[in-house]
Amino acid sequence: MSIRLEDKYARAFFTPAELAAFDKEVKEADELLRSGKGPGSDFLGWIKLPKNYDKEEFARIQAAAKKIQKKAQALIVIGIGGSYLGARAVIEFLKSNNYNSLKKNTPDVYFAGNIISADATRELFELCEGKDICVNVISKSGTTTEPAVAFRIFRDYLEKKYGEEEAKERIFVTTDRARGTLKQFSTEKGYETFVVPDDVGGRFSVLSAVGLLPIAVAGIDIVKLMEGAASASEEFKNPDLSKNDCYRYAAIRNLLYRKGKTLEVLASYEPFTAMFSEWWKQLYGESEGKDQKGIFPASVIFSTDLHSLGQFIQDGTRNLFETVLDLEDTGCSFPIPADAANVDGLNFLSGMDMNKVKKTAMEGTILAHVDGGVPNLVVKISERNEFVLGELLYFFELSCAISGYLLGVNPFNQPGVESYKKNMFALLGKPGYEDLRADLEARLKN
Repeated sequence: MSIRLEDKYARAFFTPAELAAFDKEVKEADELLRSGKGPGSDFLGWIKLPKNYDKEEFARIQAAAKKIQKKAQALIVIGIGGSYLGARAVIEFLKSNNYNSLKKNTPDVYFAGNIISADATRELFELCEGKDICVNVISKSGTTTEPAVAFRIFRDYLEKKYGEEEAKERIFVTTDRARGTLKQFSTEKGYETFVVPDDVGGRFSVLSAVGLLPIAVAGIDIVKLMEGAASASEEFKNPDLSKNDCYRYAAIRNLLYRKGKTLEVLASYEPFTAMFSEWWKQLYGESEGKDQKGIFPASVIFSTDLHSLGQFIQDGTRNLFETVLDLEDTGCSFPIPADAANVDGLNFLSGMDMNKVKKTAMEGTILAHVDGGVPNLVVKISERNEFVLGELLYFFELSCAISGYLLGVNPFNQPGVESYKKNMFALLGKPGYEDLRADLEARLKN
């Protein structure tokens, strides 16, 4: 298996008996998940998705990606939360966090509709000036404010630039199969549509059309991505903690949580993992943060953040633990040159590969943080390619589901997210929210 959990740097913080005591709970969580009898059972389609996906739609995704590659120099992906984070995480992990600045034979991929900002919108238009563009709007309903506003703006732009008929060929919609405002509008307009599966929640949707179309446009092999996830779905079926790294990760997280470690820091040593960390934070934050419970997910990129957050992690409040992403082979090397003057005193590094220095920095940091009272888990990733990343995505999705059940929450809903939406609609004057608006305005004045 290309994904392995190393827990030796956390063992000082719990006993073998304490971990073994989770065995029964983990098996019960596994049974709830596999039987579909647990909370949120209407949203378990992601479990079998790597194998039981719609092959006809998958072929259409590949064809649409090729069409976009031919027609456009830039693709604007409009979505928020799980509707964009997975795709962006995969593109940057496999290509680069500087993907849009690299020389390549695939379109730039920009993301919109995930923030309400006049400055960001204006800047995106400037970045796309002189380029042919296509748009992929991703929304189950089509009425979520942030993506709906962005789609209105870019649809207007496309229709003015190309005319309605050509604009129709440049707009691709990922939405509900049969219902909702966006589905109805797309049918009327004649846009090509793809499906947000009814039984797959947004944060688990990266391996559906939600993520796969933008990923394929960036020239990534989505067949290999799905094969990796399918491999992981088989590898992590056994609920035995001694044989399932995915479940052991979920168990140790909850064991540490019950010991007062309420914050988890995902640490990595490559900038191309930054958006993967953002995807991970939504996955765990939105799945577990309920009923006044949950492990708060945070992230850092070392060694950069060792010079900003390193002091706190080393010596601050002892309510946290770290999970380190250890990418063993990035596929790239860079030797450090010698300096005859040895101005910086670093000639002892001459000829050494930067990967060796990075690995040593990681090992030294782990040991220092453990000595400082911070348990460390290490997720080892063998190499950087589509198959392995597919395994990693599934590893975290599955462990998140098990972890949520261990925590005693429904890992597949997000009731808290609706609160801000209602308040925003009311304050903006949406019809039907008049009473709430009056109450909120009074509270703001006081």
